[in-house]
Amino acid sequence: MGKKNQFVKAVSISTAVLLSNATLALAQNLAYSSTNANQTSDKSDIINNLKLEKNKTSKFISAASISASAAKLPLTIRDEKQYRQSSDFSQDSLSSVQVAQSGDPTEDIIKPAQQPITNPETLNPSGNPLSFPTQGDEVQVDNQKLISLEQAIELSLKNNKDIEDARTQVERAEAGLRVARAALFPTLDFNSGLSYSNDAFLDSIIEQNIDEREEDLLEATPGLSEEEARSAAEDQFTNSNSDSFTFTTGVTLDYNIYDGGNRGASIRTAEKQLRSTELDLETIVEQTRFETASDYYDLQDSDAQVKIEEAAVEDALQTLKDAQLLEQAGLGTRFDVLRAEVELAQARQRLSTAEANQNIARRQLAETLSVSHNAELATADAVEEAGTWEMPLPETIVQAFKNRAELEQLLLQREIGNEQRTIALSQIRPRVNATASYDLNDDFQDDFDINDQYSVGVNLQWRLFDGGAARASAEQAEKDIESAETQFADQRNQIRFAVEQAFFGLQANKRNISTATKEVELAEESLRLARLRFQAGVGTQTDVIDAQTQLTTARGSLLSSIIQYNQSYVDLQRQVSNTPDNGLQDLP
Repeated sequence: MGKKNQFVKAVSISTAVLLSNATLALAQNLAYSSTNANQTSDKSDIINNLKLEKNKTSKFISAASISASAAKLPLTIRDEKQYRQSSDFSQDSLSSVQVAQSGDPTEDIIKPAQQPITNPETLNPSGNPLSFPTQGDEVQVDNQKLISLEQAIELSLKNNKDIEDARTQVERAEAGLRVARAALFPTLDFNSGLSYSNDAFLDSIIEQNIDEREEDLLEATPGLSEEEARSAAEDQFTNSNSDSFTFTTGVTLDYNIYDGGNRGASIRTAEKQLRSTELDLETIVEQTRFETASDYYDLQDSDAQVKIEEAAVEDALQTLKDAQLLEQAGLGTRFDVLRAEVELAQARQRLSTAEANQNIARRQLAETLSVSHNAELATADAVEEAGTWEMPLPETIVQAFKNRAELEQLLLQREIGNEQRTIALSQIRPRVNATASYDLNDDFQDDFDINDQYSVGVNLQWRLFDGGAARASAEQAEKDIESAETQFADQRNQIRFAVEQAFFGLQANKRNISTATKEVELAEESLRLARLRFQAGVGTQTDVIDAQTQLTTARGSLLSSIIQYNQSYVDLQRQVSNTPDNGLQDLP
């Protein structure tokens, strides 16, 4: 065995020398041909001969590698099944490195569009907002559901809890407006009652008066009988019986003719408050659209980051495989193998982190859409530019000033302050009310019929002094007006800055996409050449690792440029608001 190993090592060393000489000869001939433009055909012949010589040498190395490779080599992600079917290396073991890179890894990372689910309604949660799972299988996610961005926005607008609450607030403001307008109409009150009353302590006094009057009549009128005297005394006290059982009923009509401007100001305040609440709903809808698109793009980013790190792991596996091949052939060192193993371990750690971020992004999108607890979402749209912004920056800023609901809300708050000032001053202004009433009453204890009566009147009320409360309330309303004006100016400046920030970011990411695309192409070619040089023994493993790192960085830059472009695009739409039709779109 010792002699065999020495023979294999000797063959490997001689083969490495041949490869080095062939590479050097190729470089010299290429340099020579560049200075002699008329010798193009000779250069082609030299290159073909060198390729033939290199193929023969590669076969020689492969034959030696068969006897020297007893240890199993790590597997690549794409060719794991194929590698397990062949435990040793064939004559194309070294050239298999090129086969592993023959595809387009960028297309694998930036995946094309896929078919989304046909019925996104199946992802809706329970109709009961107070329900919550009580068993673990109720929150266990099932198979992934592919959804498009359009479907995601539709689900979000239908299920978002903030939108539901904003709709409730709009309905509440509509009811408040109806309350304020009710003051334009008179009030009509109906009253009815049944009562019984009696004297608690005065009956004995009346009886005493009747007795005294009876004695006086008997003394003053001789021959008058006691019954006649008693009857005459009771006739003088018609209310000798103090109890009564009375029924009363009636209606009252009241109308506020003038209240110092309170009624009109209250109605206008309610109308402006309703409009402000509708603008709140519009703001929440636009923000929900933006957050949904942003979370969708974040999930696309995390999906692609996983693909990038998987490609990085695959590249690290290939580098380790090359290092072990060269070590077994006697052309590499144990140090190179250890460095490749460290690079592989670091790539696997990055992959683990990327997978965790992917899971978090999926749950974030599910939370934004408020889908059912067992739904797991995946993106169906391709990672591509969302659109092109046609308006220049000045027109975009002006359009944002016109459309933003926040600016209109602050103007409404200023107008509401004016109405509140009027309401406060109405407390010290005259008030005129007109009233009309009609009443019926009957005492069941007497012998009279039902009595009725009506009344019509006008009342004037004027508070001449209130200690300065009305004036102080009016001053508070004036300060609210000043505060709304200050907030308007601040909000206007913030909107302009946000528009400019999104616009400049959109332009920068547009340029970065083309730059990053070229960078990926160069990095892929650089890695391919670095591997060829390393396999030929004229390059180092450091070159391969650096090329792998540059390719991973380039892929991440391209992906980030596209995702950031899309996020800047939807951010710019959000800052301008209500695009494309500049109105609150119909909600599902």
